[in-house]
Amino acid sequence: MQTLTLTADATPPHIQSRSGLQILIMAVAAFVIVTTEYLILGLLPPLARDLDVSIVLAGQLVTLFAFTVMLFGPFLTAKLSHVDRKKLFTFILLVFVGSNVLAALAPNIWVLALARFIPALMLPVFWGTASETASQLAGPGKAGQAVSQVYFGISAALVFGIPLGTLAADVIGWRGAFWILAALSLLLAILIQVYMPKLPIAQRTHGEKQTRILKDPRFLANVALSTLAFTAMFTAYTYLADTLERIADIPANQVGWWLMGFGAVGMIGNYIGGRVVDRNPLGATVFFLVLLGAGMLATVPAASNRVWLVVTLGAWGLAYTALFPICQVRVMQAGSKAQALAATMNISAANAGTGLGAVFGGLGIRHFGLESLGIISTAIAGLAIVFALVMMVRYNSGKLV
Repeated sequence: MQTLTLTADATPPHIQSRSGLQILIMAVAAFVIVTTEYLILGLLPPLARDLDVSIVLAGQLVTLFAFTVMLFGPFLTAKLSHVDRKKLFTFILLVFVGSNVLAALAPNIWVLALARFIPALMLPVFWGTASETASQLAGPGKAGQAVSQVYFGISAALVFGIPLGTLAADVIGWRGAFWILAALSLLLAILIQVYMPKLPIAQRTHGEKQTRILKDPRFLANVALSTLAFTAMFTAYTYLADTLERIADIPANQVGWWLMGFGAVGMIGNYIGGRVVDRNPLGATVFFLVLLGAGMLATVPAASNRVWLVVTLGAWGLAYTALFPICQVRVMQAGSKAQALAATMNISAANAGTGLGAVFGGLGIRHFGLESLGIISTAIAGLAIVFALVMMVRYNSGKLV
């Protein structure tokens, strides 16, 4: 494994002078690329109907994408770390153009699966190098602000990707949603080619010291906790659009707006999570897992009452999005001696949980019905809470260091 050592001082002044536009392009590109992963969740019901497959089989497209990111992300990011960022990002966006066109034209679920597999190889490469590039573009004293701008694009995609997909599917069809993503990817590839400068190649340091964290029980426990947390989150969230439509009797053309509200509340959770995690990462994880479980468990019983449904979805959305930065910061703190590798490992853990959640949710639907997902996902959240509490006890006793 290799990691990057970069300083913003290496950036020439003429590049820094135009960095605002370049970082904005990076942030929008991050939004489009990560939206490509999560938009599919909002498209599952119409996609399954159109391709004449079950919602469970369609849901495994989520698993395929997530597991591909998990398995190939760290390896490909390391292998492509020496490639000029302008060429690399342009190539990644062109891959997304082609894969989204293939998805829009897919005649069956198997071609669509291929169209999801290809971009999943490139997404973690972009995600893993975008913040580094933004800090390099911004120059001394502005790196933190630049990284936050890029991560805002990622956070917005995580929160709004599904509702945007649902709304697009209702207005222009699920194939039209992929056509839009293809067009946006092409536009951003052109903008990066025109406006992105050739940046100094980052120095690479070989990873013997970095990979020592992979033998650290405390770090590995935190990665495992992230996997459990994301599994709980996505067991129910993968099928939320279907839950709103079939159980809460929300008209299909209104589901997207409900998900948009879920995402808007989630942005508040994203802010709160980022504010509280530094004080007590494990404590924040436990608190929001409890809130997450309560929201997921109460959604089906509250489905017949619009007021209570809004309350439960609000609690769920707040906790769901808060856990994104909380898990990222918690794992990076545990792996503070190799933060780049730690961040990549948490991304892999998040995608492992996303894929497992889609699997467990699909099995729950198949054997117990859609109504069971709140119970199953809350049980997994409970397991994560117990695991986190055990970690806290072992930290305090000095047995997990």
